[in-house]
Order: sequence, then C-alpha cells, then structure tokens
Amino acid sequence: MYTAQGTINREDLLEQHLPNVRRQALALQVKLPSGIDLDDLIQAGTVGLLDALQRFDPNAGASFSTFASQRIRGAMIDELRSRDWLPRSVRRNARAVEQHLLRLEQRLGRSANEREIAEEIGMSLEEYRQLLSDTNNGHLLPFEELVAESGEPEAGSGGPMSPFAALVDGEQRERLVAAIDALPEREKLLMGLYYQEELNLKEIGAVLGVTESRVCQLHSQAVKRLRASLVGSD
Repeated sequence: MYTAQGTINREDLLEQHLPNVRRQALALQVKLPSGIDLDDLIQAGTVGLLDALQRFDPNAGASFSTFASQRIRGAMIDELRSRDWLPRSVRRNARAVEQHLLRLEQRLGRSANEREIAEEIGMSLEEYRQLLSDTNNGHLLPFEELVAESGEPEAGSGGPMSPFAALVDGEQRERLVAAIDALPEREKLLMGLYYQEELNLKEIGAVLGVTESRVCQLHSQAVKRLRASLVGSD
C-alpha cells in the first residue's frame, strides 16, 4: 500500500480497512442495549480509522492493521462513554450501592447475596433488581471504564487484545484479578463468558439458564462488587 514515491497510500488503506469498521461495530452492537444505533458506531469507528491514517508511523514497529483496529474500537468506546443515559438519581443510587456493598461485605467477610444487599440499602429485592437493570443499561462496557486511565494505544503498543485482556493489563492487574476471583461463582462465570469468551447476553443466558434481563442484572451487580473491592483496597 505504498505510492511510487515510497509513501503510504492513504486512500487505498482507507478503502481496505472500511469493512473492518463495520465488522467491529456489529461485534460491539450485539453486546449493547437495543437502543444503540449501528450507524452511530460505524460513524465513530470511521473517525477512528481516519485518525489512525493520520497518526500511523510505519517505523514504530506495529502493522497498520493492528494500529487501525485499536483506534477504531477506541473511537467506538469513546462514543459510547460520551453518552449520558442515566438520570442523576439513578447514578447517585448506583454509587450508594457500591458504598453499602463495600461496608456490608467487609462486615460479613464474604460476598453478600442480593437479598442481603437490598436489605442493607433499604430496598425491596424487586427495587434493587430494577436498579441493577437501570444502571447496566446506562453504563456500557463498565469493565473498560475501570481502566479508562490506560489511555490510547500507540503504534508500538503490540497486538490487539480482547476486552478482558485489556482490562487486566496495567497497574491494577493483580488487584483486579483477585477481585474477579472473589466474585460468587455465577458472577465470575458470567464475566468470563462476557469479556473473555465474548458471548452475547442471549448466549450467556442460555449457559446460566436465566433470561437476558437477568444476565444484565447479574452483570451490573458483579461490576459493583468489583468497583467496591477496588475502592476498598486503595
């Protein structure tokens, strides 16, 4: 993909990698709430591809394909993070759950079950589960938000990683792996299926024998446990 002058032919690279934008958008969309428009993801990913064309340094040691894939996915995730679906009251309640959960599990010395958590925060079990559903629908890719401080990938940053691998890469690796290992078995299995095996909600529900909405609740609860654990270990 070089011109006669030995420079990168950006138009050819753009045309070659545009299908990758759609593939990544489709792969991401199946893991998101139904209201997320595919075209929005494709548009964001295209911006990421154009950014990769501008930033790519062929002397940095990474292939353009690797670098572009990272930029495309990063642009899509940035687009999702920029949206604000949740009312302030729901966000406030979600933060309160994490604080109560941290105190409760420190007191119990084990993972609390849903009924114990609901009682701790003064909600019925049904109200607590609804809050889990609400916050899961608003906080997309919460695991990746946990490592948002990792920054953008650079051209020499190596090969592409799965969301799970990206999650556990960096300063918080040991703490996060320990927190995941301490999750209740069903939530730990769910996280592995979602982030490592990259199954969608319907597929995870089939494995666990629950509905998709229940998968969302369990996913949200697992993320809250992890956030509480990481805050508590600071």
